[in-house]
Amino acid sequence: MENNTNPTNKKALLSLAIGGFGIGLTEFVIMGILPNIADSMQISISKAGHFIAIYALGVVIGGPFMARLTNNLSPKKTLLFLMVWFTVFNTLSSFSGNYWTMMLFRFLSGMPHGAFFGIGAVVSGYLTRPEKAAQAMAIMFSGLTVANIIGVPLGTYIGQEWHWSFSFLLVGLAGLATLTSLYFWMPKQELEDQSIASSESANQGLKNKTLWALIALTTIGSGGFFAWYSYIAPLVTDIAELPDSYVGYIMIVAGVGMFVGNFLGARMIELFSPVKSVVISMCCMAITLLTNSFLASNSIAIFILSFIVGIITFSVTAPIQTAIIKAAKGAEKLGSSMNQSAFNMGNASGAYFGGLPMVFGLQVTYSSVVGAILASIGACIGIWILFVQNKKARY
Repeated sequence: MENNTNPTNKKALLSLAIGGFGIGLTEFVIMGILPNIADSMQISISKAGHFIAIYALGVVIGGPFMARLTNNLSPKKTLLFLMVWFTVFNTLSSFSGNYWTMMLFRFLSGMPHGAFFGIGAVVSGYLTRPEKAAQAMAIMFSGLTVANIIGVPLGTYIGQEWHWSFSFLLVGLAGLATLTSLYFWMPKQELEDQSIASSESANQGLKNKTLWALIALTTIGSGGFFAWYSYIAPLVTDIAELPDSYVGYIMIVAGVGMFVGNFLGARMIELFSPVKSVVISMCCMAITLLTNSFLASNSIAIFILSFIVGIITFSVTAPIQTAIIKAAKGAEKLGSSMNQSAFNMGNASGAYFGGLPMVFGLQVTYSSVVGAILASIGACIGIWILFVQNKKARY
């Protein structure tokens, strides 16, 4: 497949970033307004938590499903279709009057998430010169990081001060903004897409063992971050003994770190191979999370470490996505979308394993230890991939 040799199409990349902002907003804003939704529907907080889990399930199932469904469409039509779906069901979520309706709309809202990022990661490479592909991908994912810094706090404030439904209407507006920008700014890419659409080459790409090893790396390694992030609130209030309001500040600091790490990851690919970049980041994550388990009680250290964890977490994004696209040659869209599903499986598994120490009566700081273990396993998988690649290169 040939890449675009024209200068970077900044407007088209911005349209992808706006989409990333909307997706980041809907994924994370619900965490801040969960009590409001629970009160409105007269259900428990734990039951309302199902709305978070069902969205993640929608991402996991929807990633490969949507990629297959849109396989014969051009990239532009695919992205428009995904964003129409996203906008419709997120807007309908704001009109949910009961538990089951909300469960249905949250599941459907999550389905285009993985495919949009997965296909967008491939498309971003068309929009710039080959050597700038990682930076273009970072621009797309920057929308997700900006959502954590600005969108989620704003959406949470709106949902708490007025009504939770307005938070999802805000997501719907982000979806409309994405649709408009995609329609006017995204060029047609039928020629490049023809080589992706071949089912024969797609099957060959999916048989690559390295692809599945990378997906396992994403699932387990990213679980390290979520083992920490899922329990950030008790870490701040119970261990660092800071007021509840500081949880939001910590999350913003982590979001700023994610923004920085996103572009750092793109830079790392220029210095190292994609897989080597991932291994470096995973090793750094393991060390930082282990350090966090010892220093989280310090009110200054927890801010610094949260910023560092944010940087490291998103420094993985561009390298792992680039490695997946290379490994899934002929099935780039599907492989890239599956990696996004793997990231959300890491979300669920990380939260589960990170909570186990507390089940046995241990402090929440042990969640960071679990996270360090998961990140270390991810690094080991990456080292094995490098070993296999080097072995093949010698023979």
